[in-house]
Amino acid sequence: MARLRRAAAAAGFAAAVVLLVASRPSGAAEAFITNQPGNEVAVVALNGAAAPPKLVARIPVPGEPAGIAVSRDGSRAFVTSPEGKALSVIDTATRQVEKRIPVGGGPLGVAVAPSGKPVYVADWYSSRLVVVDPDRPDDLRIAHTGASPSGVAVTPDGALVLSADRDDDQVSIIDAAKLERVAVVKVGTRPFGITLSEDGRTAYTANVGSDDVSVIDVAARKVVGTVKVGNRPYAVALAGPLAFVTNQYAGTVSVFDTTTLAPRATISVGEYPEGIAASEDGRAVYVVNWFDNSMSVIDTQTLKVVSTLEVGDGPRAFGLFLRRTP
Repeated sequence: MARLRRAAAAAGFAAAVVLLVASRPSGAAEAFITNQPGNEVAVVALNGAAAPPKLVARIPVPGEPAGIAVSRDGSRAFVTSPEGKALSVIDTATRQVEKRIPVGGGPLGVAVAPSGKPVYVADWYSSRLVVVDPDRPDDLRIAHTGASPSGVAVTPDGALVLSADRDDDQVSIIDAAKLERVAVVKVGTRPFGITLSEDGRTAYTANVGSDDVSVIDVAARKVVGTVKVGNRPYAVALAGPLAFVTNQYAGTVSVFDTTTLAPRATISVGEYPEGIAASEDGRAVYVVNWFDNSMSVIDTQTLKVVSTLEVGDGPRAFGLFLRRTP
């Protein structure tokens, strides 16, 4: 599996969550960051661009976790483990793994329906999505995709699931009710991450082979724009009118205007940035740097890095990794 493992010694699997801070800031947000060789999920308390983030917990998750999706209500985090061939379900309040669900193959990208289930797991090896009801883990269903599905996204109404099929240079659009592919959209070379706009009308793919982002009109089932970015783009986050793209090999984030598609900035972050997500108010963007073991915080008004935090061994955070706390 391409770059799913880093040359680092994996830490042993501990039996219980490690709490680093007793309480969480009221009304703030948290990041759930998969540390792949560290075999854990780090929990970070966030306060936007105004105050530095703080590491508050570590949750052991075996099998070299990579992908993550936090449910819309924030109650659960779903974590893929490519080496463990499993989906872990984390109770975000107790910081405990509720269950581990075997899914086979090479689970990588993951997305959850707006209602909290089902969960869609991209099986990199088998050209499919494994569809999981976390409350009925023995009842697995399948939706077929193109080769090497990586990123997954679900429209806000839950009607469609989009899969970035890396080795077929395409996005599969799947009817969530029927689990049938209803369209294929050709994009750039080797799409990896995929992100939907808040209204679900536009999708963005980070194309690692062509160093660009494809902009898809979901209803029209076609690419309506292409934006050149940095070397080896991995994932996209949206904050207000701007898109932020992690460029793995460049160690940067490219910023462009989603209306005009014009470039706005290139921001240096840590080494080999991968996972990226925007705060609910759009004022901060969080970038997870795989080789630096860190997370960078970008102020979306100044387009500058305002803080950096060490989060653990080999952070990936591939997916929607932010949670709004009560």
